Amino acid sequence: MTRFVTKLAAATAAFALVSVPGLASAQTTQAVDEKTGPVSFANVASVRIGNPGSLITETQRSPLTPGQSKLSPDRTVVPRDAGEQSTLGDKWAINLGRYGAPSPFPAGIASRDHNVVAALQQTTVPTAVAESNYALIDNGRGGAKPIDNTVLVLEGAKSSVDCAAPGKATSSTSVGKIWVRDQNGDLKPSGASGIDVKGLKLGPPSMVKNESLSKDKTTSDLTVSRVTAFDQLIRQDGWRAGDVTAVAGWKVDVVTHVRDEEGKDLREARTTVVLGGVSCGIPRNFVAKPAGGTGPGAAPAQPAVPGTVPAGGIPPQTADSTRTVVGLGLLGGGIVIGAAAMLLLRRRKPVPVREK
Repeated sequence: MTRFVTKLAAATAAFALVSVPGLASAQTTQAVDEKTGPVSFANVASVRIGNPGSLITETQRSPLTPGQSKLSPDRTVVPRDAGEQSTLGDKWAINLGRYGAPSPFPAGIASRDHNVVAALQQTTVPTAVAESNYALIDNGRGGAKPIDNTVLVLEGAKSSVDCAAPGKATSSTSVGKIWVRDQNGDLKPSGASGIDVKGLKLGPPSMVKNESLSKDKTTSDLTVSRVTAFDQLIRQDGWRAGDVTAVAGWKVDVVTHVRDEEGKDLREARTTVVLGGVSCGIPRNFVAKPAGGTGPGAAPAQPAVPGTVPAGGIPPQTADSTRTVVGLGLLGGGIVIGAAAMLLLRRRKPVPVREK
């Protein structure tokens, strides 16, 4: 297993939550400040499709008093419903570890539940972790079994962050094994530190109406690398940084060269996937509470209420006018990001990808 650890220096950032009046927190005492205090976030998988389309799954946010917020194991795949599929497209899917029969993973990789947690420790130190197996599936391949359509697997992927002090904010990103299709179409291990593949038989996440795409001539360039900057995360507005911020996760960048039967370039589709994106942030003057102490951060007056930003997305601009329901992020404990939990958007006309 390859392990990558970084220590991040202080950086000034201004990110804010927007609260909606009339919703009170379940806690009687806040151990940390909601807008500027220590905070962590964790997300299992999110996708940016073209520009500015995006699909962001439920994001866990650390509570305001010591406790944790954990993603439900029921989230096993992206997209999981028609709304998410209308944003991502009907060709791609991402399995998040748990599966029935048959398996989308190579032989020997067992079904498992992911572990995606954002926590505020008893010391008020924010931490986050995301770990699972991930499989990127291209249903456009038309394989008879799920494994026939799997083009990329991250086996034993784990990302974590810990913001213990302004001079001690650390991140770790690791993976047991990365599998990818080779030129012969076989799914094989390709290391554990990131990959860069050209000419992969992988189509775009979605089709354009009346497009004469050739599965044989269409290829993709795929890069897997570690998340190293806060802006590389695919996140809702309420996912904020701190004066000192640590980030981790795996980033998959795909450039798809869509071609017709004659090999003519029709368009170029760009897609970015972040798997296991996590971050923690603290103020520049943050001092952790003593472990086992009796201060306001040592024990909550009531059990902490976890926070979850629901899944949502901004649809990519398409050739046709599109109407899509978008989740804007309702946090547990009475904190709301945005003015409503759901919003109906109507996008305008331009195409989602850059034409060649």
